[in-house]
This record gives sequence, C-alpha cells and structure tokens, in this order.
Amino acid sequence: MMTMNTPISFLGIGMDDTASVIELLQAIRQIGVQISIDDFGTDYSSLSRLKMLPIDKIKIDKQFIDGISSDAKDRGIIQSIMDLSKKLGLKVIAEGVEDEHQLNYLKEQNCTTIQGYYYYRPMSSEDIEELLQK
Repeated sequence: MMTMNTPISFLGIGMDDTASVIELLQAIRQIGVQISIDDFGTDYSSLSRLKMLPIDKIKIDKQFIDGISSDAKDRGIIQSIMDLSKKLGLKVIAEGVEDEHQLNYLKEQNCTTIQGYYYYRPMSSEDIEELLQK
C-alpha cells in the first residue's frame, strides 16, 4: 500500500507496470492532486489508459492543434476527444494553441482550458509577478 512515506524511488516505475502506476496515481489523488494524461492521442496515451487509470484531465497533443486550420482529420480527432472526455467525465486541456483560429475552433468544441503561446510566451518569474499585478 502506498503512503505519503513511500520512497521517491518508487516514482521510477515504468508505464508497463500498470498495477503500480494505478496504485501510485490513486495515492496522489487521495492528497488532492489532479492527474492528467499529457500528449493525448500519441505514444502511451491509448484509449485503454483512459479506462484503467484514475485520471482527471487529458491534454490534447499539440500536433492535433497545429492541424486545426488545414486538416479535417485533426479537427475530427479533436471533436472525438472532446466528446469522449465529456462522456468519461474528464476535463480537457488543449496544448500548443498559437493563433486565434485555433482558439475559436476549440471554444466551439467547448474546450475551456487552453495552453500555449496564443496568450503568453515563457517568461521570468518577475514578468509573471508584474503581469499578475496589472
């Protein structure tokens, strides 16, 4: 059983050790941390992971966001991810949003969390403090 005293070395588990991953994620969620699957739709982020892992959010991979303007398949994948996440009770984060067209499309799909250069480029902590004071 996982506890708050579980050694940090336990975090070195691989995604192929599903039982340990689930146990670790459940312990993390018990202390109030929300869990996201990053780069959804690529590599290890398969549909079976949505079914078995205790997660709260999925992040749509930037490669799908990049294709919003030019690729109907990318738009279809985004729509499907949005529909699926709604049915599974998951929140969605769109990563890599860089322009207004992408933003507007995602808003049409009811994506409420946007991440990317559209809003801000990476900045120093001093710049963030200044921005927050405005």
